[in-house]
Amino acid sequence: MNGKQLKNSILQWAIQGKLVPQDPNDEPASVLLERIRAEKAKLIKEKKIKKDKNESIIYRGDDNSYYEKFIATGEVKCIDDEIPFEIPVTWEWVRLNSYSDVRDGTHDTPQYVVSGYPLITSKDFIGGIFDFSKTKYIDEQTFIEINKRSNVQIGDILFSMIGGNIGSMILITKENYFDMAIKNVALFKQYIYNDILIKYLYFYLQSQVVSIKNTASGGAQSFVPLNMLRNYLMPIPPLNEQKRIIEKFKSLDFVIQQYEKSYRELNNLKQELFPKLRKSILQEAIQGKLVSQITEEGTAPKLLEQIKLEKQKLIKEGKLKKSALTDSIIYKGDDNKYYEQVGKEIKEITEEIAFDLPNGWHWCRLKDICSIFTGATFKKEEATTIRKGIRILRGGNISPFELKIKDDDIFLTEDKVKTDILLKENDILTPAVTSLENIGKMARVDSDMSDTTVGGFVFIIRLHLINRWFSKYILCLLSSPFMIDFMKSITNKSGQAFYNIGKERLSTALLPIPPLAEQYRIVAQIEKLFEQLR
Repeated sequence: MNGKQLKNSILQWAIQGKLVPQDPNDEPASVLLERIRAEKAKLIKEKKIKKDKNESIIYRGDDNSYYEKFIATGEVKCIDDEIPFEIPVTWEWVRLNSYSDVRDGTHDTPQYVVSGYPLITSKDFIGGIFDFSKTKYIDEQTFIEINKRSNVQIGDILFSMIGGNIGSMILITKENYFDMAIKNVALFKQYIYNDILIKYLYFYLQSQVVSIKNTASGGAQSFVPLNMLRNYLMPIPPLNEQKRIIEKFKSLDFVIQQYEKSYRELNNLKQELFPKLRKSILQEAIQGKLVSQITEEGTAPKLLEQIKLEKQKLIKEGKLKKSALTDSIIYKGDDNKYYEQVGKEIKEITEEIAFDLPNGWHWCRLKDICSIFTGATFKKEEATTIRKGIRILRGGNISPFELKIKDDDIFLTEDKVKTDILLKENDILTPAVTSLENIGKMARVDSDMSDTTVGGFVFIIRLHLINRWFSKYILCLLSSPFMIDFMKSITNKSGQAFYNIGKERLSTALLPIPPLAEQYRIVAQIEKLFEQLR
């Protein structure tokens, strides 16, 4: 929970009568509402405001249901389905327009001038503060005309009701007041000027921002209808309780600010520290330092023999070329140096060996345990966003350890995609052409995706041994700092911002391989630790 969420929780307690205790000696809210109605009638008589045709009184009947009586017509209807929660007995429900005059500014686009009176729109205030960086100005005559409809004064509340800033609001005080006109902004004016009533309304509106946003309609430019705001239900406490709520919230404001500060600091620490911890865990894992070794679990050479048998099957089935059987054999000589034998050729590779392995582990080349496929290539005009055919995943679909399906994914017709690159369970995907910071992003395919493949700038690493834990270990291995450093070392810069990873050079990567049973324990421990770091 961040500071904003904590504040919203406190606001919710406040408007439900749970923040401060009720006092039976308080004048009930019904008396306050009578005074407001009397003042509203006076303002109508003086022609300062228009008569509210939908003026109503909300009450609780003898049957414990809530009813709304419309004063103009005498109509009564049950509104139980609108009541969101129970309130204390001294509180009352009321429509916002019965508590406060809800109006808005101009909807027209006037002639702007270089300097004059500011025309405040939804984008000109956020977080309770004015921002004049994009404010436009109008002349005096236009200002006078607009203010016949909406004259902003001290004690008023401006509420953003259109665009991406819906729900942002600002309370007009002596400190931030200036001559202004408003456009597409809701204006809340109190019938009775009372500092407590104003601040309680401000708190209440803050508590309802999410709910009000959800009522917004419209397409690209969403908006909240003024009538919706006018008819919005509001719980009203007695005036004295409103005062106690405001005072309590004031006393908690410093606590909320300190909480938010601590939350941000902790979050920043997480963002800085957790990726380093994940990298450290992966590095420890691939060096055999994360879990203990158990002799009875076998050895990596046995696993590599099993992989070789799987390759022979694939060759028989025509899914793999015979040349795939030409594995390299890596071993440590009596002179304590490392050698690699391919066929009859033997060469020393000691300089390529980054670290010593535990007993039972073994080095091998990536090409000896998998095939690497390049994704589908196509012309721009052949792709479509219509969700039909084969989905094409790109680099943006790949996050560390996570494969994401996106709304803007593109599609190709089935005839444009080879069946052998359709995604299968245990496939590992990584960008082949990407930015420097995204080199080494890896994601695993959890289940067969017969209607999905990747684009030409993504590699499919398909393991010869079909085993869930083997693929998960290889995913961790390929995501480790050791492997990412290797991939960065073999890249060629492609253009100003992108780096190209050569498939042939990637296939030569040296991999530290533990026994299969140990791979299971390594992956289980990594997943456990990563879960704790979320």
